[in-house]
Amino acid sequence: MLSPSPEEVLVQQRVADLERRFGDPNDAANPLGLGALLAADERGELLAEAEAALADFGLNAEFVPTELGGRLDRVDTLGRVLRGVFRRDASLGLGYGATTFLAAVAVWAAGTPEQQRRVAELLLGGGRLAIAYHELAHGNDFVRNEFRATPTEDGFTLHGVKQVINNVERAEALVLFSRTEDSAGSRSHSVLLVDKSIAPADRYRYLPRYETVGVRGCQNAGVEFADCPLPADALIGKLGDGVELALRSFQITRSVLPSMILGGGDTALRTAVGFALDRKLYHRSVLEIPHARATIVGAFTDLLISDCLALTATRAVHLVPDATSVYAAAVKYLLPKLLTETAYDLSIVLGANFYVRDGAYGAFQKHVRDLPMISLGHAGTAACQATIVPQLPRLARTAWLSGKAAPEGLFRVRDPLPPLDPDRLVLVAGSDALIDSLDGAAEAVAAMARAGEYAESLAALAAALQEELASLTAECRAMSPKDRTVLASPKAYALADRYTLLLAGAACLGVWRRQEPEDDPFLASPAWLAAALTRLVKRLGHPLPKLPDGWQDQLLDEVLNRYHEARSYDLYDTPIAG
Repeated sequence: MLSPSPEEVLVQQRVADLERRFGDPNDAANPLGLGALLAADERGELLAEAEAALADFGLNAEFVPTELGGRLDRVDTLGRVLRGVFRRDASLGLGYGATTFLAAVAVWAAGTPEQQRRVAELLLGGGRLAIAYHELAHGNDFVRNEFRATPTEDGFTLHGVKQVINNVERAEALVLFSRTEDSAGSRSHSVLLVDKSIAPADRYRYLPRYETVGVRGCQNAGVEFADCPLPADALIGKLGDGVELALRSFQITRSVLPSMILGGGDTALRTAVGFALDRKLYHRSVLEIPHARATIVGAFTDLLISDCLALTATRAVHLVPDATSVYAAAVKYLLPKLLTETAYDLSIVLGANFYVRDGAYGAFQKHVRDLPMISLGHAGTAACQATIVPQLPRLARTAWLSGKAAPEGLFRVRDPLPPLDPDRLVLVAGSDALIDSLDGAAEAVAAMARAGEYAESLAALAAALQEELASLTAECRAMSPKDRTVLASPKAYALADRYTLLLAGAACLGVWRRQEPEDDPFLASPAWLAAALTRLVKRLGHPLPKLPDGWQDQLLDEVLNRYHEARSYDLYDTPIAG
């Protein structure tokens, strides 16, 4: 392989350092191992020793921009580092890490230099932020939120209730989405930074904790404010900018959170592989059963598909910010859906052991419980689809197949990126480089020498994606005015589903075409791409070409090699601690 860049070396060192601190999760003597994490989950707690390890690692520095003393310079790197935490415990990943980042993004995007300095000092000192955009009564329709921040001569007065806030008691500061104007409309809400150390203690109280089925270690509770005064400098951005700020912030958070949770998918697959190797049925291992082999290969393929889409979505924040609004919603919608279905398929391989809550296979059941909570808590499926649907007609008319080439860096797994600049993000996508990359894909793939015996089948699969795009373009251009609103029909939502599958296919094609055999022989080989496109084209309902013999064995060999050599089941093929 080619020598990594100095920047890549530093990232690899951080990932390796985190793995070293956590150690082998399967070691019964490891105080941060699987047994301790599952026991903490049963108690509804975050493992204190694990939180201490993350504090010692300085995980909060990953959430603070480099110019403010932290390590945040690339969104794709953030997802990559956090996978090691989510691989072990999604509650820990959310409760110690991601929740703070979700709140901090608003400050990095629109805060004053003083607000940014204060938040950076808080996080680098080991403190926490909590975020409260939504309310139970209105779900993801946060523009109808009733929690009020009434402007006064000296600042604001907070009044109302926010429910189900992760870390609301433990956090030193809160980021609150609040109504600041009685009239309806996009200027009715603002975002406030609440420093609890200066808020009068008798003007707010915490509400009881909510017990949840998944991520049980997260401390989700509510807070009620009663005419609580806040200074004017608590306002993040401008008065009435809340909706715009939220939508810009979501483009970053929706892009990176799915990348993080791929770590949980890795654990689910690794657990199933271990079971299939160890368990005997009729004097042979479960892995020798054809259905089990096919399921494991399919799960690995889905993880690669998911990571291709996550890679392009996180890198798009830097490279094509004018397309990120749809890419962020697409990855936040499709990736949890794929992982949920993958986990269900793998649960059949485990059989009754799927229900085990401790021991070697306990992590699988925990992952299945945790995933829906992660997917729903930040932005649910319908909310992401509702972001995509209104943009489809415009993209179909003005952006798709425009001839604009996608940046090469969009698909490069480890290449450098320009600095993160939230100001470049726009609310409505003005381009679609990922979909544009499908133009001529069938011919391009067939002409590549390393396609080898897969050239014909890859060309047919790419042609099916191009055919689907042509059909989708015509249907999106013909969408009725009602279907471009939140009252869209089920058919319009189905269009959004098909669009996300096309994005995933384009991402897989782009990643494969930009690989060099000497850099990553597996990603440069055509077998995984053929498997990935086959699964996507099947979902789209198109006929499937026959793949060359032996493709499944090639992927299964890779799965087993990574299992025995303790390497991650993603694009990075990272050494892990057991």
